[in-house]
Amino acid sequence: MHIQHREQERHVLAITVDNESGILAKIAGLFTARGYNIDSLTVADISENHNVSRITIVTHGPPAVIDQIHAQLERLVPVHKVSDLTELGPHVERELALVKVAGKGDNRVEALRLADVYRAKVVDSTTESFIFEITGAPEKIDSFVALMRELGLVEVGRTGIVGMMRGVNGA
Repeated sequence: MHIQHREQERHVLAITVDNESGILAKIAGLFTARGYNIDSLTVADISENHNVSRITIVTHGPPAVIDQIHAQLERLVPVHKVSDLTELGPHVERELALVKVAGKGDNRVEALRLADVYRAKVVDSTTESFIFEITGAPEKIDSFVALMRELGLVEVGRTGIVGMMRGVNGA
């Protein structure tokens, strides 16, 4: 059962883990057990020998629940480090999306014009459709997708958010 809380805050968690089977299920289970959704989830191998992965999770919840999840994540054996980028300060968030748009005539021209404005790159083209690649903050991608919806949006694939602290310190 999902409990509604008035003070929901968005948090970006960067979790460094041993690259072993089952760890993602354990981490997702901590959120599920409390009735909280994972808004975005990305996982990538970050070590030369493929032993360590970085998981980035975006979620919403009251501070007390986020703190509890943070503490429980740190207690999981294969977890090396948990960083709440939201709490730590200025950080950069980026996402990549592929956006397929069908259209002819004026809609096709307008889709190309808007893609240029948003710095989206055409990565595939047919006489009836485009696939654009766009990177940026999630809000930028949301805005681009909303505009393409009016011009013939067919399909969207998004990678999910990755984040990193600004400056020389790592998270």
